[in-house]
Amino acid sequence: MKKILVTLCLTAFASTVQATEVGQPAPQFTLPALKTDSQTTLQQFAGKVVYLDFWASWCAPCRTSFPLLNKLHTKLKAQGFEVVAVNLDEDKTLAEKFLQEIPVNFTVLYDAKGEWADKYVIDSMPTSFIIDKNGIVQKIHHGFTIDDIKDLETKITELLAKK
Repeated sequence: MKKILVTLCLTAFASTVQATEVGQPAPQFTLPALKTDSQTTLQQFAGKVVYLDFWASWCAPCRTSFPLLNKLHTKLKAQGFEVVAVNLDEDKTLAEKFLQEIPVNFTVLYDAKGEWADKYVIDSMPTSFIIDKNGIVQKIHHGFTIDDIKDLETKITELLAKK
């Protein structure tokens, strides 16, 4: 009986949680922009290389990543690169305060309920996905240190060069 219950529980868990993995299409979403509440879809960035970053105001590595991602976005935007940051704070004002301290030029969206964080299976902050021009996840990156930006730029530049 125990074995059957464990099997049922594991089967139910496996069927509801599907982590986004390298080589899979990125789950498509529609989320409000943090500042304007206008709806933004991941589909809007089709044909571009996207750095999809899940973050929160309390995340110390995010304070390191945002200025570096902003510089990288500015440098590569004309080549078809976009940074899309999805905030997961329950209190939107905390994210707005973070962005007053660390302003950025890239798209910042808001996932108050964590619905899309659950679909992407975010288990650390920040967690980022590099998505190619065809919407396929090419790299998953957990955390962030100042040295990470070099490797990320190399991967992004490589994907931008592909036709």
